[in-house]
Amino acid sequence: MLTYPSVEAEKAQDLSSIVLPKIQIKDLNVTVDGKQILKNISLDIPNNSITSIIGPSGCGKTTLLKTLNRLLDDQKDVEVSGSVLVNNEDIYAPGAEVTHIRKKMGLLSQKPFPLPMSIFDNIAYGPKIHGIRDKKTLRAIVEQQLVNVGLWEEVKDRLDSSATRLSIGQQQRLCLARGLAVEPEIILGDESTSALDPISTQTIENLLVQLKEDYTIVLVTHILRQARRVSDYILFLYNGEIVEFGKTDDILLNPQNEITKQYVKGYIS
Repeated sequence: MLTYPSVEAEKAQDLSSIVLPKIQIKDLNVTVDGKQILKNISLDIPNNSITSIIGPSGCGKTTLLKTLNRLLDDQKDVEVSGSVLVNNEDIYAPGAEVTHIRKKMGLLSQKPFPLPMSIFDNIAYGPKIHGIRDKKTLRAIVEQQLVNVGLWEEVKDRLDSSATRLSIGQQQRLCLARGLAVEPEIILGDESTSALDPISTQTIENLLVQLKEDYTIVLVTHILRQARRVSDYILFLYNGEIVEFGKTDDILLNPQNEITKQYVKGYIS
């Protein structure tokens, strides 16, 4: 006798095949010193893509980025409400473990901050914190991540030298390698090329485009040309609110909101 799956079973199978966004933001509000910086932010960030957050100075770009890594709520006079789900885990839920959360995020800051130690130890630092002690394993991690950011051939003969002796561009790539060494799922960048020369900027941009195959990437940038070069999606913030979110060309070439149009044309900065 032939049998057929029930409607309920088919629905369950369909739901099981759905891939949830790695980052889901729901009703997020942030207040600093009594001033509301972010207002009712709700957004699903697409996986394996680069989403750039743009907007005028003071609109809440960096604040939003920091909420994704729990870098704000331990400061005085900061209030955060709503939820940020990373792989369906609410990182603001009571009892959420911050170290575990930050391991999921590789953060690339505006300026590179190599640790005051050797190139090797900079990259091995994170894996050691998370329990890896085997020297052979650590060497493999260091080499692989330096290869991933295009630094291996430049530094392979001086891994024991101080990371602070590297050029600024090399330091930024080293910091990216350090973040990748703990196997995050998400890369966050806060105007991470603003201190770099054009060649180093292009190198970092090319790396990020390659890395989106394996990571979900969220960037803050004030350079619209850069946003167009690297982004799959753009989020436009204004006065702490989402004005528009969509594919890069749709936002930059055919914005629907008048404020977005004014910003893209350079009338709002």
